[in-house]
Amino acid sequence: MKHLVPVERIVKGIYLIRDKKVMMDRDLAELYGVDTAQLKRAVKRNIERFPPDFMFELTKQELEDWRCQFGTSNGTKMGLRHLPMVFTEQGVAMLSSVLKSRRAISVNIQIMRAFTQLREMLSSHEELRRKIEDMESKYDRQFEVVFQAIKQLLTSESRPKRRIGFEAKEPKAHFGRHALP
Repeated sequence: MKHLVPVERIVKGIYLIRDKKVMMDRDLAELYGVDTAQLKRAVKRNIERFPPDFMFELTKQELEDWRCQFGTSNGTKMGLRHLPMVFTEQGVAMLSSVLKSRRAISVNIQIMRAFTQLREMLSSHEELRRKIEDMESKYDRQFEVVFQAIKQLLTSESRPKRRIGFEAKEPKAHFGRHALP
């Protein structure tokens, strides 16, 4: 199958909102090659296919937070009259039954693969995090002796130090026959 959209481009369009990985309506519309308004109309005509765990509309506060996080412009500059819809992985899959063009079907398959890759990548990062935590707890005990020695060195440095070396004393002045004028 011919790849219409690079996977990297799809992955960059996946955001974490309400602890769910979602894609914005405008990003999906661009990938599918349709207007955002056309995508939204198709969804609204088939709203029963999109329960809240498939698709939801952002609140004004979520939209503002998202814009601040990604440094996008405000709504008046973007021309937003309606709050964006965001789609979870299941919602994106459901879009293929609403948007029936060949491109929409092909892009949808690519998006599903991107979600799968992202899930696999996140699970491998979770395994790595667990391994690091295990190592930290294991080595913290082993290095406890080192930390105690360092603490002892630090506390011994707080005692006054004994001077090392010698002090030069001022020579006594002579006023005898060898004295300088």
